[in-house]
Amino acid sequence: MKKIILASASPRRRELLKQAGFSFEVMESDAEEVTDKTAPDEVVKELSSIKAKSVLDLVQGDALVIGADTIVALDGRILGKPKDRADAAKMLSGLSGRNHQVYTGVSLFFRTGETVESKSFCEETDVAMYPIEPAEIEWYLNSGEPFDKAGAYGIQGKAAVFVKSIRGDYNNVVGLPLARVYQEIKAWIKDEGESMR
Repeated sequence: MKKIILASASPRRRELLKQAGFSFEVMESDAEEVTDKTAPDEVVKELSSIKAKSVLDLVQGDALVIGADTIVALDGRILGKPKDRADAAKMLSGLSGRNHQVYTGVSLFFRTGETVESKSFCEETDVAMYPIEPAEIEWYLNSGEPFDKAGAYGIQGKAAVFVKSIRGDYNNVVGLPLARVYQEIKAWIKDEGESMR
């Protein structure tokens, strides 16, 4: 199997790929993440593609680059990473007692010789939250967890106590729809006559 590169500095995405048994390198994209898309699924697909393409341009030889981008949407409004404590508190208050969606876009860029192929897709997971009391929001903010996460929470951390239910892929909420990524890569390399293992 050709060299695999994760175009993300996210420790959560690294853990998920390791969990699946992938051998890979990490190269963070420094591309400007700008899109004129407004629909959440289109936004994450385009941003993941920008990340993957920028890293592929830096790599020599045959490679598979995985780019990903995750956002939270409440009533169709995109919640990115909070700007500051007040912004995080506002996001958590908005999510309290409500249902929202988590979208992760993934882009796979395959280079074989001079040929580059790419594919982008999006997974959506519905998340229902219990009501979160102001004191609980303060406790969570004081933990430091919310500030580098879309929607100001991480389901795999302390915020797990606020999550009532999910419908869809749990790993998608963490930051990478691992099973879909695996299946997409498997289908692709089968066409190339390679094997996952």
